[in-house]
Amino acid sequence: MEIFHELGTFNLVLLIICLLAVCGFEFINGFHDTANAVATVIYTKSLKPIYAVVLSGTLNFVGVYVGGIGVAMGIIKLMPLGDMAAQSVANSIALVLCILVAAIIWNLFTWYIGIPCSSSHTLFGSLVGAGLAFQHFHGGAGPNWQKAIEICLSLIGSPLFGFAAVILLMILLRLVFKNKVLFQEPSENAEPPLWIRFILIGTCSAVSWAHGSNDGQKGVGLVMIILMTFMPLQFALNANKDLSVATASLNKIEVVYTKVAAANPDIKDFQTINAQIAQAKQDIAVVNNQDVKSKFKIRKDLQDIGKSYEKLDKEKDLRIPAADKKLVSAEMKDLKEFTEYKIIWVILMIAISLGLGTMVGWKRIVVTIGEKIGKTHLTYAQGAAAELVAASTIAISTYLKLPVSTTHVLSSGIAGSMVAAKGVKNLQRSTIVNIGIAWILTLPVTILLSSALYFIVHIIFF
Repeated sequence: MEIFHELGTFNLVLLIICLLAVCGFEFINGFHDTANAVATVIYTKSLKPIYAVVLSGTLNFVGVYVGGIGVAMGIIKLMPLGDMAAQSVANSIALVLCILVAAIIWNLFTWYIGIPCSSSHTLFGSLVGAGLAFQHFHGGAGPNWQKAIEICLSLIGSPLFGFAAVILLMILLRLVFKNKVLFQEPSENAEPPLWIRFILIGTCSAVSWAHGSNDGQKGVGLVMIILMTFMPLQFALNANKDLSVATASLNKIEVVYTKVAAANPDIKDFQTINAQIAQAKQDIAVVNNQDVKSKFKIRKDLQDIGKSYEKLDKEKDLRIPAADKKLVSAEMKDLKEFTEYKIIWVILMIAISLGLGTMVGWKRIVVTIGEKIGKTHLTYAQGAAAELVAASTIAISTYLKLPVSTTHVLSSGIAGSMVAAKGVKNLQRSTIVNIGIAWILTLPVTILLSSALYFIVHIIFF
């Protein structure tokens, strides 16, 4: 941790405040979203609440720790880091805190009134809003709209998928399982059969682990944004890797693509990536390790090369020998480690915050999930189906490096299970309307709130 000594006492204190704010956001995310994982297992009396939340909290911790960093990198790419790092540390602090305060306010408000609301939507809206306000005052590129659209489609599409998938799964379960116990409402005076308890504990565990692997990465991404804006020289690129290694990798890739370009003269993308490689090598050769712009220039060079490589890799008709293709793939993997890398203490900090948050505050949302979405009580099959679909959807999204809302996927799955049981008339209109309003309002409210906070702070202090 010697690296932080260079900040000075005042900036170090401000950095700690920002990191604590991220931990606070993840803690709230834990008790706000955990109810989605433990709702069915508590509601069906498969586990006592204390055991359910401890199990869920532990698996959330594990999910963050082993879940990778693909989603975190997506969060980072949403913001104009180069432009942010070029401003003063005070500006960076203001921007980050406005993002976090806006997200925390909306999360706490929706939790307090017992409405399942997406922490992912909340964070996404706050990032976009603050990015727009930052662009207004300082110019630059603003939010990465290509990435924003990609994330928005993921957040909007996943609940619709969850709703439809649970309906289909419920139909399949009725065709395959003839044991009527699975489709009964939980008894108020007795625990469910042991085999049903195992199923529901398993689905609860799957949702908890998947939630940690996806939602935890959002906190990791936030911390990386903070570190890159506070200390861009140290964190813009992976400090544990020598740029001479990047040059060696670029040379190998350039040799292959120069040769293959001759065999595919009609494909202009080879000329593009070779020009990008040449530019990256030039920027690395003249890099000034004390200059923020040159560090972020190399970061952008390597990311542009990565995008071009992914585009070329999807081409099926390229005449590239298998050995050359394997070599390029390995070298690109090495290059990605310069811009996409893990910091273990960051992952542990977020994992602990999310895990601890998971163990408190679950009751309000559990009641909504278990009793207020449908007019009939949740059956064992409905709970298992909703959680199985939610866990699968989140896991797939994490694999695709996209953030997804555990809250919306699971609550829409519960709604789907109610429709599958007795049709649309089985939904409680007031609850569905409230959830729908929260879903619709979250993005515009958080965009406006975070941008308004930054406007106020900037006008008063800068």
